[in-house]
Amino acid sequence: MKFKLLIALALFTVLTSCSSDDNSNTGGSTNYLPLGTGNFWTYKVIGVNVSERDSLYVANDTVINAKTYKKLKTLNQPFGFFSNSMNNNGIRNEGSSLLLSGTAGLNLGDTFPIDLSLNDFVIFKENASNNEQLSSISGVINQDFQGYPLNLAYTMKSTAMETLPSFTSPDGEVYTDVKKVKTTLNLKISTTVTIPNIPIPLTITIMNPQDVVVSIQYYSKNIGMVYTNTTISYELQDLSQYGVTLPIPQSGSQIQDEFLDTYQVD
Repeated sequence: MKFKLLIALALFTVLTSCSSDDNSNTGGSTNYLPLGTGNFWTYKVIGVNVSERDSLYVANDTVINAKTYKKLKTLNQPFGFFSNSMNNNGIRNEGSSLLLSGTAGLNLGDTFPIDLSLNDFVIFKENASNNEQLSSISGVINQDFQGYPLNLAYTMKSTAMETLPSFTSPDGEVYTDVKKVKTTLNLKISTTVTIPNIPIPLTITIMNPQDVVVSIQYYSKNIGMVYTNTTISYELQDLSQYGVTLPIPQSGSQIQDEFLDTYQVD
């Protein structure tokens, strides 16, 4: 398994296992992601060695912790960051915010079995000011990776960015009344290894704290999410002094774009 997948999985794990510490919102129901049952959006997903298509739709109402949400699903296993984040989760309006809740199950063989829950994570706030922090969550995830017990200490934030009267997507499509949201994941990874001639296991840092994921979503009023740009990058520590060789590249970087292709909204 490539380390890039580990980083993407880490973000997915964080997004689907935690709740925001700031769910404040006021104003009317937002229409930057219309949630009528049957609404759908298809996306062209372009990245390194990836040229795929995701189809995201509003399936039905679902009740979670006595609150009613819209259940979002994809027709097939999604490739894009945004569709993957929404798939099989519930979303609801509260004031001018969009809150995400539900459960997520992902099992990549016996290496990364995941079955986690989320609780009203704020992904968008219509009346937010530029650079207003919408959510900030921190925690630790313990995960096994090819025999290495990983400790992932994370901080993830969502931040409102500017409102654009007109936005031209990199694929040439023009949208009006667009609001941007940035999601970042800062991650530190450590592990415990056994070193020859050292009697006790040693905890070492694999990766110093760094922003490994930066994703920017563009929402257009009365349409939904129209474009997402996600950058995943990392730089590992040099572990040669410990005689440790990890089955992952020393560094990596990739960019993924999700372009709205077709849509139907009420």
